[in-house]
Amino acid sequence: MHAKRTQTLQGFLFLVLFISFINSSFAQGNNLIEISGTVENQQTKEPLPAVSVQIKGSVAGTTTSNAGQFSIKTKNKFPLTLVFSSIGFEQQEFKVESLNSKLSIALVTQTVLGKEVVVTASRVAESILKSPVAIEKLDIRAIRESPAPSFYDALENVKGVQMTTSSLTFKVPNTRGFNIPNNFRFMQLVDGVDMQAATLGVPLGNAIGPTELDIASIEITPGAASALYGMNAINGMANLLTKSPFLYQGLSIYQKTGVNHVDGKDHDPSVLTETAIRYAKAFNNKWAFKINGSYMQGTDWRSNTRLDQNTNNLKSANPAYPELNGANNAALDGWNKYGDDALAGSNVVSISGLTINGQPNQTLRVARTGYWETDLVSPKVNNLKFDAALHYRISDNAELSYTYRIGQMSGVFQRGNKIRLDDVVVQNHHLELKGSNYVVRSYISTENTGNSYNVKPLADNLDLASGGSNNAWAAKYKTALVKQINSGADLATATKIAREAADAGRVEPGTAAFEDLKNTIIKINNWDIKSSTIPDAPETGGAALIQKSRLYHTEAQWDLSKQVKIFDLLIGGDARVYQIIPDGNNFVDFSRSIADRNQPFADGSFGKDIYYKKFGAFSQVTKTFFDEKLKLFGSLRFDYNPEFDPKFTPRLAAVYTVNDKHNFRFTFQQGYRFPALFEALSYVNNGRVKRVGSLSYINEGLGYLENSYTQSSVVNYNAAVSASGNTDSAALANKNLLKVANLPKARPEKINSFEVGYKSILFGNKLVLDIDAYTNQYDGFLGQVQVFVPKGETVGSDAAALAMLDRNRDATVATPTTAASNGQDRYRVYTNAKNKYTNYGSALGVTYNFYKKYTLSGNVNYNKMKTNSSNDIFVTGFNTPDWSTNLSFGNREIVKNLGFNVVWRWQNAFLWESPLVTGGVAAYSTIDAQVSVKVPKAKATIKVGGSNIFNHRYLQYAGGPTIGGLYYVALTFDNLLNN
Repeated sequence: MHAKRTQTLQGFLFLVLFISFINSSFAQGNNLIEISGTVENQQTKEPLPAVSVQIKGSVAGTTTSNAGQFSIKTKNKFPLTLVFSSIGFEQQEFKVESLNSKLSIALVTQTVLGKEVVVTASRVAESILKSPVAIEKLDIRAIRESPAPSFYDALENVKGVQMTTSSLTFKVPNTRGFNIPNNFRFMQLVDGVDMQAATLGVPLGNAIGPTELDIASIEITPGAASALYGMNAINGMANLLTKSPFLYQGLSIYQKTGVNHVDGKDHDPSVLTETAIRYAKAFNNKWAFKINGSYMQGTDWRSNTRLDQNTNNLKSANPAYPELNGANNAALDGWNKYGDDALAGSNVVSISGLTINGQPNQTLRVARTGYWETDLVSPKVNNLKFDAALHYRISDNAELSYTYRIGQMSGVFQRGNKIRLDDVVVQNHHLELKGSNYVVRSYISTENTGNSYNVKPLADNLDLASGGSNNAWAAKYKTALVKQINSGADLATATKIAREAADAGRVEPGTAAFEDLKNTIIKINNWDIKSSTIPDAPETGGAALIQKSRLYHTEAQWDLSKQVKIFDLLIGGDARVYQIIPDGNNFVDFSRSIADRNQPFADGSFGKDIYYKKFGAFSQVTKTFFDEKLKLFGSLRFDYNPEFDPKFTPRLAAVYTVNDKHNFRFTFQQGYRFPALFEALSYVNNGRVKRVGSLSYINEGLGYLENSYTQSSVVNYNAAVSASGNTDSAALANKNLLKVANLPKARPEKINSFEVGYKSILFGNKLVLDIDAYTNQYDGFLGQVQVFVPKGETVGSDAAALAMLDRNRDATVATPTTAASNGQDRYRVYTNAKNKYTNYGSALGVTYNFYKKYTLSGNVNYNKMKTNSSNDIFVTGFNTPDWSTNLSFGNREIVKNLGFNVVWRWQNAFLWESPLVTGGVAAYSTIDAQVSVKVPKAKATIKVGGSNIFNHRYLQYAGGPTIGGLYYVALTFDNLLNN
């Protein structure tokens, strides 16, 4: 692999040198000319520092000094066009015809809305008003004026965006439905670099991305963006753009101090701090570098919702005994409790042969006690980020840069279960050559999960190691239960006392024994626990999450519009290779036998590295008609993954402009999504339910695709058998309730998307109106389904039916009243839905500069999924409120150097569905606010604010943390040491 990496790097360097030679060959002229001048504020006549001065159509540029002066040396010939831009001022172009005296430029304060330029929608610069798809942009000023605690939190106020907060350090945006905390469908880029942690399967944009001081702008594209960006952008993308060291020089310092948990309900009031520093310097507009660092620490929001998702009226509990309703539920499955998984069936025992209410031969389903998340997960979180970049302008038309980025974090995120992230480290090496009409980019990302652990196997093994195996625990429970019933106790009291007796000896939170056992388990990367069926497993079992991977990516794009005269043409391509180091527990070498996959070799390795590859190419044609009133877009993308058939992704769009102000857009596009690494290749033993990826060869020797029953049918079957006496004859009489899963062979997820939109500037350039509507159809939606496989038997047979009984979870021997059984295996499988799913919606955004600098803005978002007539093999989980809205009111300068902003946010109630927790999320509304004071002489800004200032406690998703108020003071020094 080292040789492959060396060859790849050599090839890239050759390409860099070749393009550099071409650039040098075609440079206009050989003599340097120098253009200099000053820039001032037209209104105050004061010099303007840090103004960007660019030569249009090239990469050459500089910034003004503190005295407002600039100087650019170039080999380009006259005439030249200089572009002047600065935060809060209207962009201005100035044509230089000859080398005269120094230029004097006066910039006008920006009062006209809707003049933003975006690059993400079409991969080329264009007016946001004429983008072919919905796109939103936050520039530096919008970020600074937001009352959100961080630039990443400010995304929650953007039209169409739904934020999911798993932790202070882990937040994932989504658009247009089908939301999950580990969002495979929404891409996050930083300067074109994918921020995903490959094996974790999650984007870490806020954990390893830019600091507060280095973010220049954020562009968000709701909806499918696969036609240009490939397979991961099926639900949209966010592109975080950082500051160029040529254009943003000097020293900047940022210090934020805040407090959360102010009500003391989930934790004592806690201090949150974040410190950041940035320094950038350019030399002769030829070389430049920048260095960024930040550190954040605090106390996380706690997940401590003590609701029961397996209420006693469900067949997976004990509906025949209403006295066990509510708090008396013997099969409780708590939202934020682990080791009590009754719905999944992994922590349930069947207590049979009971006489209850005078009825003999009765059966109770009882969940193990488990542990609450707050006892298993530390609330302390931190995030350390560092990056450094070196830029070299080879010529006026070529800039070469290298960026190194590293992030270390702790926190919590949710996949199939909760994961405690501890010292996770992700690193990026990014090499890029950029010209006025091309980009070549290569990067390597490495991932190491450090001391992280999975909360579910931790809870399981705490119970099993200290409280006994399920069989031993069930025996103690039954003995105590029968004793209590025979003594005349009611069923609710009897089950409570029986649980106390069965839990005798179990380690309890807050004790030294609990902490010692927990610390042992989280360091072991084998989630099995020693038993008669797994004799070589560790005595205590384990819960460590050890995942290491590398991602290699190369891409290039070339704008050939100047060479092709009749239309604009953009072409590009990319290649990506994932390299996974098997750990024997989450990822394995599938070339090894099933029995050996989890066993290490003598050198400690678990086999050969795993490779997962994707290749793609695209072209985009644009053409304007009728004096540029009509602009047509057409693009086609090709993607290939060796595990699947090649896919073509088209996009067709039109933008029509009426009277220079009214812009109508129409877009149709397809998108595909190859399974992410965890969806494709996982092989996880978690609570004796094996999580397996979607690639069909994993099924070989296991049989879950063709020889399994659905989980819901097994639950219904056991409920019917229990109600009929729990005998073998009752089992066979009800075997028709068992439904064969017949899981399909996995294929890429597909989306067909149609979008219409309107964007305009009205009322004398005071009002921006942005409306869009969409409909999406998903085919082959990827999700998880749990199935049950009868060991050594074929579905449909009597022996297979008997194997599905709860009492035959493991192999059993024959008794005078029951037949022997080989038992069952359980799998949670990533697979495709059988139904097609249609969702639709609309969004309205308004910004109104109604009086001087007072601005009122807001958005309303509607998203809905069409109900199918038949149930699917799994619940897709739309997980999105029908209605959500934001309303913002502010003035960046009420009086000189003083501004404020207030944001009200609301969403209605909705149903959250996931393998971990399914339940209702209540409607909520919050208010964020901030006041900013500028101190020009100190080059400082003081920002005092808060999110959720009235501390309204709310959940963003079922099983997630309860979020309260966060209040902060932030001090920023900017543009220091920049003469």
